[in-house]
Amino acid sequence: MMKIKKILVVGFLLVSTLQYAQYTDIINSNRPGESMAAFSVGKTVIQAEGGVYGFREKHDLLRYEANGFGTEIDVRYGAILEQLEFDLNTQYQYDWYQSPLVDDTRGGFKQIVLGAKYLVYDPFLKEDKPNLYSWKANHKFHWNEFIPAVAVYAGFNLQIGPNPFTFEGDAKISPKVMVITQNQFGKHWVFVTNIIADKVTTKYPSYGIIATMTRGFNMRWSGFFEIQGYKSDYYADTVFRLGAAYLVRENIQLDASLSKNFKDTPSILYGSIGASWRFDVNHETNYKRVKNKAIKDKKDKKSKKDKSKKRKDEVELEKTK
Repeated sequence: MMKIKKILVVGFLLVSTLQYAQYTDIINSNRPGESMAAFSVGKTVIQAEGGVYGFREKHDLLRYEANGFGTEIDVRYGAILEQLEFDLNTQYQYDWYQSPLVDDTRGGFKQIVLGAKYLVYDPFLKEDKPNLYSWKANHKFHWNEFIPAVAVYAGFNLQIGPNPFTFEGDAKISPKVMVITQNQFGKHWVFVTNIIADKVTTKYPSYGIIATMTRGFNMRWSGFFEIQGYKSDYYADTVFRLGAAYLVRENIQLDASLSKNFKDTPSILYGSIGASWRFDVNHETNYKRVKNKAIKDKKDKKSKKDKSKKRKDEVELEKTK
């Protein structure tokens, strides 16, 4: 009976650890890059990530030029499981389009994507304990850092209203799937990759990859460099991005970035600023409830053990009399 109780206690502690393995004390935002991180925001956590951007696009061969601005809003919500996250991404764009035969303005939702992400494998659940006797051992390179966290994403694109920024005949609903990996190299470097298959059931399916390297400089500042490549029969390109983020407080982050490609069919230049905000009061409440329950169960177990020992001592005392 005692063995069964021990197994149940250990199992409860493990479930508690796994349940809250996703949540971090500091906000974990996908901005300012375009890649998606492997980890979710945490169960019951709501996170909003948004920004505005300005751009210039010029096509030498087709002799058109577009200048304008847009907004990006990404709402993330952790639900059901700590490893599961639901995501709504929207992008609205407005520009001035000029060509030899056209001089007009365009506007509409360039992108609306609704999907869900699930963390399949987390190598960070088992962390190496620090060596109390060796500074060198604690700061040496570990080969297991090449083992990434792995997540999968599935969602669909929605066409709401006219969209002048896509190809003619684009489906109103089309799927998007992704495999996400994330490596932590030491205490300052994070490397994320996204392997993407988008609109695979449409006339022009698109396949791509995003690789993002982020460097934390201190508790407030971080910078990133990113390469995105995508290819379809409709459009193919490689875009380079760099930028920085500033942590205002534990749940608020500001960011800025620049994006540029290196071809002229078309050439593009983007500049973006934005912010991320996390609402985690519900998560903190749930965490404290589970933590307090674990502490209470431990105290109750200790109290029962003490009472049992006391009764045993009293019986032995009576026998000696």
